[in-house]
Amino acid sequence: MFRPEFLLVLGSLLAVGASAANAPAGDPKATEVWSPVPVKVTPGPTAGAPPSDAIVLFDGKNLNAWKSEKDGGPAKWRVERGELVVAPGTGDIQTRATFGDVQLHVEWYAPQLPADKVDQDRANSGVFLQDVYEVQVLDSFENKTYVNGQAGAIYKQHPPLVNASLPAGKWQTYDIIFTAPRFAPDGAVKSPGRMTVLHNGVLIQNNAELKGATAYIGAPIYKAHGNMPIRLQDHSHEVRFRNIWLRKL
Repeated sequence: MFRPEFLLVLGSLLAVGASAANAPAGDPKATEVWSPVPVKVTPGPTAGAPPSDAIVLFDGKNLNAWKSEKDGGPAKWRVERGELVVAPGTGDIQTRATFGDVQLHVEWYAPQLPADKVDQDRANSGVFLQDVYEVQVLDSFENKTYVNGQAGAIYKQHPPLVNASLPAGKWQTYDIIFTAPRFAPDGAVKSPGRMTVLHNGVLIQNNAELKGATAYIGAPIYKAHGNMPIRLQDHSHEVRFRNIWLRKL
């Protein structure tokens, strides 16, 4: 009669043998990829600082990268203490350069307002990718509004997955990964746009599919276009921005 210890060892050896018999044959190097080697990018020295391949759109010094959306002239917003401040009534501003797929970093600040300012009348602005796809800026810390219009919403399309807002008076961040829509020669949509958004480091939009250009009234629709500017919205509130940069993808 075999001892239990012998049977245990025998079972282990049989299991190892079966595993070896089922292992794939050949050289493991056959599945190694050595080129092309990824380009070296140096991260920023601090969290949120632009990496070495970033295009800096606002570094606190001037508005040279921006123009007025109304007339194409110089942007009329103010630069104060290294911050970009919406000048209510002057209109939106947009980048002079145009972009497609990007990683965009934006920091924004909702000013503290009287308690009677509620809903959409509370530090309202927006960050538009390709000029027509909006991520909403709003003081949504304790401010009830329609959920597809609160901070971090892809406006009137996708509410944020969670509300990651900080109180007014604190700087907040958006990190946006944007995949531009593709269009056929006849203008038909080959592939819709997509966005992933992190608000203050929290995932709030997870590869969300865009239904078309942002629309205040009615359903969003696509109109064929190529590369377009980044746009910041003047919604009559003195929202502040800083440290705006992007990477082309």
